[in-house]
Amino acid sequence: MGKKDPTETTFSFPICGGKPKVPSDKETEALTAMKAIKERVRHLKASKGKADPGDSEAFDNELVRLKADWETWEDKRAAAAKERMILLGHEENPSEQD
Repeated sequence: MGKKDPTETTFSFPICGGKPKVPSDKETEALTAMKAIKERVRHLKASKGKADPGDSEAFDNELVRLKADWETWEDKRAAAAKERMILLGHEENPSEQD
């Protein structure tokens, strides 16, 4: 009477919140912003020949600003991709090492 039947053992598993989205919402946001930047650069380069020669400095400043924005969004996209890979178990979480 004191023994339990080993075939009647029940297991409790944590409930998973579902599959991670691929690409994640953060990645999608970054990719959308990067696409907008790319389209803006294309538009600027296409209109450069039609613009006044005095606008050259403003044009160059805008390209520098867009490049900085691109690099910021690229860093955010890469961080979101790494986060997704950790959630999927393809990479180790740096905070859980050691």
